Order: sequence, then C-alpha cells, then structure tokens
Amino acid sequence: MSKKIKTEEIYDILKRRIIKLDYEPGEVLNEVDVADEFNISRTPIRKIFHQLSTDKLLNIIPRFGAQVAPIDFMYMKSVFEVTRILDPFAAKLAVDRITDEQVKELESIIDRFKTYDIDVDYQKAIIDDQKFHDIIFLSSGNPCLQEILLGLHSHTERLWHYSKRYFDTMDLFTDSLSKVLKAIKEKDRDRAEKYAREHIDDFVDKIKQELL
Repeated sequence: MSKKIKTEEIYDILKRRIIKLDYEPGEVLNEVDVADEFNISRTPIRKIFHQLSTDKLLNIIPRFGAQVAPIDFMYMKSVFEVTRILDPFAAKLAVDRITDEQVKELESIIDRFKTYDIDVDYQKAIIDDQKFHDIIFLSSGNPCLQEILLGLHSHTERLWHYSKRYFDTMDLFTDSLSKVLKAIKEKDRDRAEKYAREHIDDFVDKIKQELL
C-alpha cells in the first residue's frame, strides 16, 4: 500500500473494517502488523488505535494490545434512546432545508432497496440505509447534530451488520424510509419525524424479539 496514504484515511479504513465486522468483536489488532500493511511507523497506528478507543470501537488493554470492542447491548440501549430522539429531529429539520438534489439521492436509494434480495444484498442495504441517514443529517443544516449522529451511527450500523441472520425481508428498509421520504417531499415535518422514529423502533423491536 502506498506510503502516501494519510493517517485520516487509515483511521477511516480501520473504522469501516470494525463496523462491517471484517475485524470481529474480540479480535486483537497488532500495531506492527497494521503498520506494516500501510507502510508507516507504529506511532501513527498507536494514535489511530487510541482514536478508535475514544470512539468505543477498540479497547486498549495494557501489555496486551488493541482489542476490537464487543457489541455491548447495554450501551446500544443508551445509543438508541438518543438516536430515537435526534434522528427524527434531523428528519424534521430536513423538511425545510433539503435540496432537490438531496431528494433525488434519497429517491435513488429507495429505488435500489426495491431491487435488493435480503439474502444476497444485505450489506448493500445496510450501506444504503446509512447513506439515507447521512443525507438526512447533512440536509438538517445543523453541523452539531450531524456530528453527534454520525458518531452514534457507527455503532448502530455495526449492530445492523451483526444482526444479518435476524432479517429475511427488505420491509424494514423500504417501508418506514419510504414514508420518511414521502413526508419530506410533502413538507410534512410531523410525519417525517414520526416515520424516522418508527424506523428505529422497528429495528429495536426486531432485535429484542430475536435476543429475548
């Protein structure tokens, strides 16, 4: 890999690997191995590991190394308590602030959802689900809200990847998100907020049914 790759890019690559479960929960990451992969010294890798630890995606264990954080369901409970308030708020703000181009991007995502097979395209669906949310966050016009939600969604997206075996239909992606988009296009703030919350609640209910 090129020596010119930036530290920020390496951070993004490692973060995506953790979120997509390419690095499994509990897996130990070796500074030397990662440094060798990217042809850089151990010092920037150590800093990246600490940044990922701050993100709650790695656990730094003295004299042992960096371990990919397990999925902590108690922590996820607290994450969803926040996102079910802030995600709908972002959708509500987006109603008045979204651009025509952003609406077209959301329409394209919904169209792709309708072509996906849940067994074959689950990861594509998760990635598009996150793109849908990212567009909403951006179109909310509130940088502070966007920053908070992007951080929290690192954990929710990771849980989506972990939960693949629990889903056998695309309905959770298509139904509520289609309603969010329709409400945004009709300039209905209350319904945009309502359906954004339903999307989260439906996912959480499904996980509860499978795990309890």
